[in-house]
Amino acid sequence: MTKKRYFFTVLILGSLTALGPFSIDMYLPGFPAIAKSLHTTTAQVSISLSSFFIGLAVGQLLYGPLLDRFGRKKPLYIGLVLYIIASAGCYYSTSIEALITLRFIQAIGSCAAGVASMAMVRDIFPLKDNAKIFALLILILGASPMIAPTVGGYVTVVWGWHLIFVILGAMALVILLTVIFFLPESYKADPTYSLKPAPIINSFLQVIKEPQFYTYALTGAFAFCGLFVYVSASPIVFMEVFKVSAKTYGWIFAGLSVGFIGSSQVNNLLLKKFKSEQIIRVSMTTQVITALLFLVGSHYGWYGLGTTLALIFVLLCCVGITSPNASALSLAPFHKNAGTASALLGALQLGLGALATFGVSVFDSRSAVPMAGIMESTAVVGLLVLLFGASRIKNKVDVSGSGAVVAH
Repeated sequence: MTKKRYFFTVLILGSLTALGPFSIDMYLPGFPAIAKSLHTTTAQVSISLSSFFIGLAVGQLLYGPLLDRFGRKKPLYIGLVLYIIASAGCYYSTSIEALITLRFIQAIGSCAAGVASMAMVRDIFPLKDNAKIFALLILILGASPMIAPTVGGYVTVVWGWHLIFVILGAMALVILLTVIFFLPESYKADPTYSLKPAPIINSFLQVIKEPQFYTYALTGAFAFCGLFVYVSASPIVFMEVFKVSAKTYGWIFAGLSVGFIGSSQVNNLLLKKFKSEQIIRVSMTTQVITALLFLVGSHYGWYGLGTTLALIFVLLCCVGITSPNASALSLAPFHKNAGTASALLGALQLGLGALATFGVSVFDSRSAVPMAGIMESTAVVGLLVLLFGASRIKNKVDVSGSGAVVAH
């Protein structure tokens, strides 16, 4: 592969990976405007975010087998077309119920891009290069939280929230055309792969019974809940509790994203001196302690905007360090059924994340307490899973020196 082809392939795969996060981050500043337009509350609008996460979780399990049966590109085409249609539906939504439903469908479509891009990294590049490729994808992925909320804030203020979904649909159309004309098929269709429920379920069961998988997959998923809760609750906390504008919120979101993206890159340096297991233990412990400080201080009203931002920044750094190590360790035992394992890993992360974000809408509090409380609860569970599950792993597959696999 030439350097030019190498760069262009990574750029396309990064764009596929970033479609889902852009779909989440760009419309966050529009929560109050959407609530006003659809005659509902901001907490109810956040349910549309939960439905998106649920759609991503369901889509992980759907596309895993389809990508192994029909190759990578055909299911990807279907997913991107579905996404474009759902984006158009979101533009014309006149009720919160319609928006919630269409966001679920939009997520099913965008999920094809995320799952296919991860599978194609393993198909196209040598295994020894996967860590470097995933690190490059993280950098491209980082454009979403740094750019999307800021753009979404300005679009909402100047043209209204509806236009956000026009932009998202146009992005998906450009990506679809790029995939059709410039991205090669990386995996031949396998007619022997059965799409009957029993073999598929059995394949998932074989993966989930592996102690190394369920220990680190669940640890990473519960840690990752902190990011989902932050994304879901941040419009309420910053725009309704601290009264910042939609534009300012976009800049805050972009700034805090540096913690998650930057720490994921620092992780590559840590791996040169420490094992992934050691890094995860320290990071999870730090996440539990920081979330506890956030919860106690929020409950008693000790913190202003500055301290709240600092604590959330540390929490996002912990997620950025824990998640890639946990993902790499959970996928390490698998080769032939790596697609199934990857799909199940993504489903766990997104499914638990969806439940965590739903908790934000249930409490509907005008404070940071629900955000901090759910962050602390999920971090504690994640640490307990790590401590108890690690002792059950008999033949651990080491990933020292290998890097990160990230899901958003």
